[in-house]
Amino acid sequence: MSHPVRAAIVGCGNMARNHLPNILKQTETTEIAVLCDPSEESLEKTAKVFAETGHPLPPTEPDIADVLAEHQIDAAFIITPHNTHYGLARTCMEAGVDVLLEKPMVMNADEARSLMKVRDETGRLMVVAFNGSLSPEIRESVRLLRSGELGKLLSISATVWQRWGPGTTGKWRQVPEISGGGFMFDTGAHMLNTVADLAGEEFVEVAAWTDNCGRPVETLAAVMARLASGALVTFHGCGETVRTCKSDIRVFCTDAILRTGAWGRWLEVQRNGEPDFVPVELPPSLGAWEQFLAVRSGEFANPSPPEVGLRMARLYDAIKASAARDGRPVMCD
Repeated sequence: MSHPVRAAIVGCGNMARNHLPNILKQTETTEIAVLCDPSEESLEKTAKVFAETGHPLPPTEPDIADVLAEHQIDAAFIITPHNTHYGLARTCMEAGVDVLLEKPMVMNADEARSLMKVRDETGRLMVVAFNGSLSPEIRESVRLLRSGELGKLLSISATVWQRWGPGTTGKWRQVPEISGGGFMFDTGAHMLNTVADLAGEEFVEVAAWTDNCGRPVETLAAVMARLASGALVTFHGCGETVRTCKSDIRVFCTDAILRTGAWGRWLEVQRNGEPDFVPVELPPSLGAWEQFLAVRSGEFANPSPPEVGLRMARLYDAIKASAARDGRPVMCD
């Protein structure tokens, strides 16, 4: 039997602490070999997660260079501010380490293309931690839609909401040079990516309106788009509402309506002649790390490669371009 995957957790902020409880349930497949973060405060908070779950605290390092020089690792889960993703992912792959990289993958399309090239040159695995792409629910949704049993795709309606603006005030997520964008580039990235997965075709035209609500980055967005087949898509993002983080995505086909969320987690289908939606039961998932290991072991093809990071960057760029022109439609390259 092969040894557990020796993992480095790179970045120990709030999102890392969200992932860790599920990762620590996977001791048969995963050994967290090292934690990497320059912040003593973040490391102290992360140490509490290990203590509360009864796991010993691994070694800690302040810098990725120290991790790669001093520790033998097989894979890195990079969970850091957005503007650091490109450099950290590139460094890890060039050192022979597989990478699970938090979304959004990079800051722009040029960085996305460069990481695709590094992936190809090094032969390492790179998976973007889009919970939707990695979820059994979205993979099953894609299968149903591509099979033709739901009929022809007509339109998609997607909404995501969160008290994002008030909750990120004064933090790096509202600093454009670090975050790369606002609510639609952060939480909204899950929605954009999942809809693109479900659509399975290129966006050709986008019209968008955004509102910063007095903040440095956008927190509200309304987007209309057209797919290559002519199917229509709407996106709605509200980052100024009540203290929740939820989404609703509906795919309208000629023979059925499919309903799910930006992160997967649940799936319902209402077929022609049925009075209501019927849940689709699927095996539970322990999240992005479990799915990353399944891809790494060859259980299924990578559903979230760097190409999805490029796809999402191009879509967000089109949204920004149209919003800057007060909603005038822009054609997508």
